[in-house]
Amino acid sequence: MLKYIFISLGYVFCTVAYFLDVSPSFFFQLFNSTRINKSLTVFENSIGLCFNKGMVFEQKIPLEYNGKLTCPDLQNFRNDENAPFALQWYKECHLHLYEDWKFSSSGEHLLINKVTKEDEGIYICRAKHIYQGKEYNISRAIRLITFETPKKYPDIIYPNNNSIEVNLGSRFDLICNVSADPLDKMVIVTWMFDNEILNTNEKVQFLSGKQIIEVKLNISKVKDRDYGKYLCEVWSERVIQVAYVMLNYPAPNIQIYVIGGLISPLFIIVASLLTYRFFKVDIVLWYRDSCQHLSKGTSDAKVYDAYVLYPHNVSGSAYLTETFVFKLLPEILEKQCGYKLFILGRDDVPGQAVITIVDKMIKLSRRVIIILMPDLYCGGRQNLFSEQELAVYSALIQEETKVILIQLDKIKDFNSVPESLRYLKQKHGILTWRGTFTKTTEMATTRFWKNVRYQMPASPSPLSSNLHFLPITFHSSQISDG
Repeated sequence: MLKYIFISLGYVFCTVAYFLDVSPSFFFQLFNSTRINKSLTVFENSIGLCFNKGMVFEQKIPLEYNGKLTCPDLQNFRNDENAPFALQWYKECHLHLYEDWKFSSSGEHLLINKVTKEDEGIYICRAKHIYQGKEYNISRAIRLITFETPKKYPDIIYPNNNSIEVNLGSRFDLICNVSADPLDKMVIVTWMFDNEILNTNEKVQFLSGKQIIEVKLNISKVKDRDYGKYLCEVWSERVIQVAYVMLNYPAPNIQIYVIGGLISPLFIIVASLLTYRFFKVDIVLWYRDSCQHLSKGTSDAKVYDAYVLYPHNVSGSAYLTETFVFKLLPEILEKQCGYKLFILGRDDVPGQAVITIVDKMIKLSRRVIIILMPDLYCGGRQNLFSEQELAVYSALIQEETKVILIQLDKIKDFNSVPESLRYLKQKHGILTWRGTFTKTTEMATTRFWKNVRYQMPASPSPLSSNLHFLPITFHSSQISDG
């Protein structure tokens, strides 16, 4: 006959089951104690049962879930190797429990698939224990109590009524994640757009006691018609839930506009400076021509716009110099541009002292045009003729007249030029006229003459204002500003 022994050791309780027909003895062990009072209670199995109704452990498992029963209070009967027990399980003291597919044993547990109300009852777990060479049977009675769990409503994890910016023409996936009760088999998740159910891919996973449903909508190439509100609808037995996501066009990149707003003025300034640098001459000349009617004329009491200073009697270059000075300069600056020039040998009165004429006419002129010839300074000749010396002195000392230096062909070694002229070149620059005289149309709008006009006074002398800007045909060459 199977009997239970319940031992109370202070706050420690131990139960031992034994069969009277096997061994009338029982045991208990108490470690590391000195003196202690013990009380011993012995239970017999209830009549007609293999367990005592007063010694039943209750364990609960929710309905429709997979659950397990655990054989309790076995820790005091383990051997030194702490090996698991080989348990036998019974229901209501009957064998053949494992013949049902719902039940299986795993260690100290009885696994039950899909617990139902019919699974309630008393379950017995039995193990063998050897002590001091004797084998004892240990058993526990467990009452399985089932209960219903309130089913959770499906919960939409994503989307959460948010918006997404998507580039036109890009690939994009919309994902609706739903968390539902693992027992809820009537959960339907769909994507809708413009009152139309869309084709999607669905994947279901069970994680941490939850049913995770993922429904993916693939947009291979976003088009204009794809922008708008997409609805993730979740249908279950008790509730319908909806969440949306808005597909929007990308917002303008404000940073680009800010950077552009900062760079644009700088770019305009740099472009303006570069434009002015490369087209300064054209801009100034255009302004003079366009606003000539606004000019009030000059009030400096000057008679001539420029005094032309050129070398006299230079062997090998006399023809070139005289052609340029007496024909080309007057034709361009006087006839086409309306300036008034004073050229010694053309405008002076015979018999007058050269020094007197030069000094007086330079003071009456607003510019001094100095013509330089390479042959004049070759072979180490650095002396200035008297007229040139006086004009240079006036330009250097008096600082009243601006000098325009023109070299007829490029001077290869400028170190041979007198220091005073080198100083004027450094201060005012120098223009270079290259070429030979041929039958061609010489215009004041060529590059060389634009540079000459740029350095000339803005408005011609009033005495010569009746002259007009007209082209002429003259024997000339290709001219540059060096």
